[in-house]
Amino acid sequence: MLIRIRTAALAAGLLAALLLPAVQAQSLADLRNDAATPGDVTTYGMGWSQNRHAPGKQITPGNAKNLVPVWSLSLDNSANASSQPLLIGDTMYVATHTHTLAIDPLTGRQKWKTAIDVPADVAAYLCCGIHSRGLAALDGVLYRTTIDAHVMAIGMADGKTLWKSQAANYKDGYSMTHAPLVAGDTLITGISGGEYGTRGFLIGWDLKTGQQKWKRYTTAAPGEPGADTWKPGRYETGGGPTWLTGTYDPDLGLVYWGVGNGAPWNPATRGGDALYIGSVLALRPATGEIAWHYQFSPGDPYDYDGTNELVLADLPLQGTQGKPTKVLMQANRNGYFYVIDRSSGKLLSAERFAKRVNWASGIDMATGRPIDTPLTTMLRQTEAPTDFVEVWPSAFGGKNWMPMSYDPGRKLAFFNTINVGMKVKYVKQDKPGAPNWWLGLELGGFVGPEDGNRGALVAWDPVANKRVWEVPSRSPNWSGVLSTGGGVVFTGSQTGAFMAFDAKSGKKLWQFQTGSGISGLPIAWERDGRQYVTVLSGSATVYAALAGDPEVTNVPAGGSVWTFALKQ
Repeated sequence: MLIRIRTAALAAGLLAALLLPAVQAQSLADLRNDAATPGDVTTYGMGWSQNRHAPGKQITPGNAKNLVPVWSLSLDNSANASSQPLLIGDTMYVATHTHTLAIDPLTGRQKWKTAIDVPADVAAYLCCGIHSRGLAALDGVLYRTTIDAHVMAIGMADGKTLWKSQAANYKDGYSMTHAPLVAGDTLITGISGGEYGTRGFLIGWDLKTGQQKWKRYTTAAPGEPGADTWKPGRYETGGGPTWLTGTYDPDLGLVYWGVGNGAPWNPATRGGDALYIGSVLALRPATGEIAWHYQFSPGDPYDYDGTNELVLADLPLQGTQGKPTKVLMQANRNGYFYVIDRSSGKLLSAERFAKRVNWASGIDMATGRPIDTPLTTMLRQTEAPTDFVEVWPSAFGGKNWMPMSYDPGRKLAFFNTINVGMKVKYVKQDKPGAPNWWLGLELGGFVGPEDGNRGALVAWDPVANKRVWEVPSRSPNWSGVLSTGGGVVFTGSQTGAFMAFDAKSGKKLWQFQTGSGISGLPIAWERDGRQYVTVLSGSATVYAALAGDPEVTNVPAGGSVWTFALKQ
């Protein structure tokens, strides 16, 4: 009998192995070449540079009207579906805050689904949404973060946990929603929680064991460069979250990571520039050493952050005799589009893209600092103004976290903008680290523009520093943007429409209603000579909850994955 049981168990194990998906164990070389390989998507951002550009040319402005859904899969989840899938071998992988899924990319059939153990009370300690933005992958292993501030390694073949490590205690206000970054032999993660008086950091993890290799705090402590930019003791609860995924240049050996808002929001309470809030850090991935930094918003009075995606490109800038310059680009929440030399951190250009900005009159190219308006000068110096002030852009920014795409052939960036102001009254924050969402201000509401268009899809020339075209919308799009070699740009609306636009003119070519708002990050990929586009639908955004936008009040929740292709 014992022999029979063991034989049956062995047969069952063999059958299970045969039914599991075949895993293509990708290497660091595969990650490096992701942007140039249309058959897979192995990195968050569709390449270490986060260009979110697919080289495939099958879908064009001439035939985009023929796009049809190929399949849709329910995520059985009504949280914000703001994730980007990965496609490795014959399997697509998707992360939600409650599960990790493996899907057949051609049929939408779910291969496996593994639950994440989420504490029942976690929502009580979080600021800005329960979701997961994506995954990292290497050598047959998926890496992800969890909403309760853990990092996990998961087997691609079966979804089983290989290791799980705690980055911080969620009851202290920390959380994690971003995709990790594989940079050489190190896995790097950031942290959320800037609204809760936390102290931001980055951690480098051992890929095999989950042990910490290094930890880099993002607020300068006594004895460190920048310590004098904080009032005594304020750095300990000073914010500086690192809640979006960084980028990686293997040739320069640098990782670029954005740092978010200071806490409390009232800048006079913190004092000075408060390094390194509102900045980009260039780090050595093996050690966490800071090679250089640039601060977009010194002191950051308005929650403008610096966490928006940092896109890498080689641009033919003026004065370089046609030799491309290695740059990083960011459309910052403060309303300015920055181009920075990614080798040295030197500011190369900073041009306003937001429709209305009243906190600064420009960026001083000699110093790299914003030129404060009287409004900002007053707020930096006064700890508790008594009157409401109107600020443009609002804390949502001229652009929020939803990532842009960059077409290296056309040398154009495409991104979704926001045109909303806010009325705020700054108050004294006597208790550092108090778990108050607004931390140092009273919100008096958000203000829409006179023409009623609260957002737009914009094409931006980062060499000429100008807008090429824009497509206004009543509500801002909260989806990532995807560009393609065929000259088509994809994005989604908060009212559920997945849309295609002509990269040359901005003309809308096609749209499809997905059933819920879209805050997912679309990808394009090819299989057997056919080009596909995949995006997650399911919107539960902070904007929809707080902005008072009538266009998005009746959009139903419900997460799903959609894949489209040209009708055959």
